[in-house]
Amino acid sequence: MKSFLQSITDFVSTKRGMWATLGIWLAVTLLLAVFAPSARDYESSSIESLPADAKSVIAQDKVDQYFNDNEGIPAILVFQSEDSKVELEQLVPFYEEVGKLEGIKEIVPLTKMPPQAAAGFFSEDQSTLTLPLTFDPSMESAEMREVQEQIEEIVKTSTDLNLYITGPAGIAVDSLNLFSRADIVLLLSTVGLILILLIVIYRSPLLALIPLLAAAFVYEVVNQVLGLMGKAGLVISSQTFSIMTILLFAAVIDYSLFVFSRFREELKKTESKLESMKLAMRETGLPVFFSGGTVLAAMLVLFFGKFGEYRNFAPVFATAMFIIMLASITLVPALFALFGRRSFWPKVPRVGEDTVKSNSVWSRVGRFVTKKPAISAAAIGVILLASALNMLNMKYEFDTIKSFPEDMPSRVGYEILEDKFEKGDLAPTTVLLETDQPVTQEQQADLLGRLEEQPLVSNVRLNGTAANEKAVQYSLTFTESPYAAKTMDALEKMRDNSAELLKDSNLEGDLFFAGETAKKIDDRATNNRDLIVIVAIESLLIFGLLIVMTKSIRMPIYMMGTILVSFLAAVGLGMFLSSLFFDIDTISNRVPLYSFVFLVALGIDYNIILISRFMEERKHHPVKKAVEIAVSTTGGVISSAGIILAATFAVLMTQPIQLLFVFGFIVAVGILLDTFLIRGILLPALIVMLEKDKPSKEKEAIS
Repeated sequence: MKSFLQSITDFVSTKRGMWATLGIWLAVTLLLAVFAPSARDYESSSIESLPADAKSVIAQDKVDQYFNDNEGIPAILVFQSEDSKVELEQLVPFYEEVGKLEGIKEIVPLTKMPPQAAAGFFSEDQSTLTLPLTFDPSMESAEMREVQEQIEEIVKTSTDLNLYITGPAGIAVDSLNLFSRADIVLLLSTVGLILILLIVIYRSPLLALIPLLAAAFVYEVVNQVLGLMGKAGLVISSQTFSIMTILLFAAVIDYSLFVFSRFREELKKTESKLESMKLAMRETGLPVFFSGGTVLAAMLVLFFGKFGEYRNFAPVFATAMFIIMLASITLVPALFALFGRRSFWPKVPRVGEDTVKSNSVWSRVGRFVTKKPAISAAAIGVILLASALNMLNMKYEFDTIKSFPEDMPSRVGYEILEDKFEKGDLAPTTVLLETDQPVTQEQQADLLGRLEEQPLVSNVRLNGTAANEKAVQYSLTFTESPYAAKTMDALEKMRDNSAELLKDSNLEGDLFFAGETAKKIDDRATNNRDLIVIVAIESLLIFGLLIVMTKSIRMPIYMMGTILVSFLAAVGLGMFLSSLFFDIDTISNRVPLYSFVFLVALGIDYNIILISRFMEERKHHPVKKAVEIAVSTTGGVISSAGIILAATFAVLMTQPIQLLFVFGFIVAVGILLDTFLIRGILLPALIVMLEKDKPSKEKEAIS
């Protein structure tokens, strides 16, 4: 691998290779821009998350099999009067117009129902009316948006009522609207923030523009390649694309900083810019490429997940990382070689200048850590332990809509329902009985009574029987919110004891539970399974790669140990600060795994840069001196990269859903912990304390 990569970087560092590299990247980018579709053409606001063998999915398939009228995308129209009661007569003009719209499969005919039956759709104070509506199952979110806009216009012109559309259809449309605007905000915020930080940190316009130019090329290539994959059948989640954008800019900027940092160092030793780039890439090419490889491997591990969102991450992130890796050893060095010393204007490096100032912050840190490693490690260890302990206070939020902005129409409608109606009415559970023999009315009533006796059940009603009378459908409502943890626990226990319920009712067959609460139970179980599996596989995989890279056992233990501790501390501290500053006390159960994948994959980059320099210096110096040089020479670039990387992930806090807000914040906190405490102090201190000055395989430099 070393000789292969060196042959590539040596070629890129020649005049002919530099122009050839830039020409190839430009040609490929233009061809893809002209002939390939954009990934945004295949974005979806939601994807199927649960695996096909999940109990709630099987249950829903059974319900659709026996009661195919249930097919369709449900919506709930919430009508509210601000200062009076809602009257059915107010909806007569609405019904006349809405019946003309295409795409609506079914709407409850309230104006034609007996008053006693219609009363169940009104709130107790008569100020709110709910109207269930079903869209054709084949409709896309964009098509539903058009119909919903027409419904809103009809209500506006025919009534004086306020309308909020919620339910799955309303949420899907609102999600589409949110992300269509959020993608532009995300991209502009990311580019703008990186540009400002690079200029502030390095005080050089070209050093800010060159990495962003490289990122622009990579973004365009990745976008079009993903477009081709989308055309071939890959569905790309809007959430996945948003996080991928952050990953792309963060990684390209990171690797650019590592390259130009070493390039600047070599320019102070060698007059020729091309020779300096060749020498720089011989030392940084493999570590940078290996860093990208560990991130790529971490992303591919997501294929082992059962959860749809995690599996959707894998091809998107892996594709992006593969192209970023290619750019890091070709496009990035070629661009810096093109501009040469001018890249650093006005602080142009000259031959003979000191590569690192002895009075720099990181030089002083390096000297302190090597003199007092035990104190350094103990102090950082206390901070990390205290932060990690806050994970014991972790609380998950399973109500997805609570993650959206408070003024989003579907959330407003949902919260009106939550306030005006019983909480359990928001999403009743469908219970299906399937038997080999026709079910008598007495047996139906007996089972209904058994279900009503279960903990937290508010009421149960018979929804209907199949034509052969071998399948019976019930609607079960809980006293608490269908998304509350205790409701989920109650239904899970009921589902596990379904055989006893049937036995007590003198029935033989199977009970199936479908609906939102049942889905959340499977969501929780699947996510817990994926968290264990992916964390274990990714940790072992990266540990193995580090062994190959360092040709050591002990060094990867230091590296993986510190990065895992850093992850725990980041989640704990991030949750504490989220509660303190943003009043967010619960998090999505996706956040820990999202955070693990990115903190471990990206944090290991800084480990590799530090350790590769340490092992390079250890060829010529004892352990303490090698650590001091490694910290002083890499501390500046790692801290700069860490600040920019943290700020880049913090841009996710501009996104419209709380999951991305909290995830971006926790990763930003984790990267800062990792950059300044782990990489700058803890890891060097451990190396000083545990490594010995004697001939060993660890003295071999990365090559």
